[in-house]
Amino acid sequence: MDTLKVAMLGCGVVGSEVARLLIEQADDLAARVGRPLELVGIAVRRPSRPRGDLPLDLFTDDAQALVSRPDVDIVVEVIGGIEPARSLILSALESGSSVVSANKALLAEDGATLFTAAEKYGSDLYYEASVAGAIPLLRPLRESLAGDRVRRVLGIVNGTTNYILTRMTESGAGFAEALEEAQALGYAEADPTADIEGFDAAAKAAILAALAFHTRVTAADVHREGITDVTSADVASAREMGCVVKLLAIAEVSPDGTGIGVRAHPAMIPLTHPLASVSGAFNAVFVECEAAGELMFYGRGAGGAPTASAVLGDIVAVARNRVSGGRGPGESAYADLGLRPMGDTQTRYHVSLDVADRAGVLAQVATAFAEHGVSIESVRQQMHGTADAELVIVTHRASDASLSATVSALRDLDIVRDVRSVMRVEGTA
Repeated sequence: MDTLKVAMLGCGVVGSEVARLLIEQADDLAARVGRPLELVGIAVRRPSRPRGDLPLDLFTDDAQALVSRPDVDIVVEVIGGIEPARSLILSALESGSSVVSANKALLAEDGATLFTAAEKYGSDLYYEASVAGAIPLLRPLRESLAGDRVRRVLGIVNGTTNYILTRMTESGAGFAEALEEAQALGYAEADPTADIEGFDAAAKAAILAALAFHTRVTAADVHREGITDVTSADVASAREMGCVVKLLAIAEVSPDGTGIGVRAHPAMIPLTHPLASVSGAFNAVFVECEAAGELMFYGRGAGGAPTASAVLGDIVAVARNRVSGGRGPGESAYADLGLRPMGDTQTRYHVSLDVADRAGVLAQVATAFAEHGVSIESVRQQMHGTADAELVIVTHRASDASLSATVSALRDLDIVRDVRSVMRVEGTA
């Protein structure tokens, strides 16, 4: 049988695990594919540095030459970032290779260019590992649910922030303390900006939205908020409401089916919602479909071995396509739905105010909400000393624009000392 040759770009935590599995499980993989898979080269910046038991003669610092080899069938990209990853993937596709990538940032920023090139040169572009690690998620969205209509995708797609918020919930720790613990345990990078500011979740939300709604979506189209402003008081208030705070990636179609909204931000969700029990560094995505109903995908969303599992699954899939002479499904962007502004998003809100404790305060606050069309569901008051109080208000569903206008009006009231926090409440009717 002719051997299918595999080249890799990068050999970090994920790449080294992929290379190890390709070598150690060669017989099993050959049986599953129908032909042997041979790892013929790995492009890295320092090829002379030992990397476990991997043979040094596999390594090269000439990535361009590796991806341009005419005998290479599959290129696996696990270096991340925008460049040189984009140029190397385009070169691989132009050379006739199929590509497997875990690069969420590139796919969310410029996936259209990659998909166009894959279509032009008749190659596969698979990227299961770009969202939620080992969890089989993108292929079900792209293939298993191809005959259904997805209405909403709601997910915990960043393990670092989920670990931090879990610790804040379980121990009462503040954000800084929980982040420090996450870094000490290896759940957070030394520079955690991409995670805690929501960039990682926003990129994944864009990829999920594009697949779910057959529309091109980039990270720039996603409304993004991080968790740095989430306080222990927010977590405690959520607990009193029977909720928990999570960083959520959300993509949903408008009621009339003509537009989609895509966002990533912290929110309170009821303890009765399946996502509420997802703790630690685990990921889970909740998908609501017209025919299939509600589905949830759960598992390890990061790490060398879990992510390598998703990469290997894609390698097997594109290798099978090579053996059969076919191609897998490409980009589906036929719907081309409009992107709705964040101001049109409808949800409930939790608003915490520091106010003066005197007669007429509640009436003035309620008037500010009413004047902007935001209906109040409940109010809870707690005294702070002898002259100040905290008002915690939960609203009925309202638009984000209406809530923002309400908050601006509240800040202008002399009886409002501070708008302490505003948080969305998701996962409810």
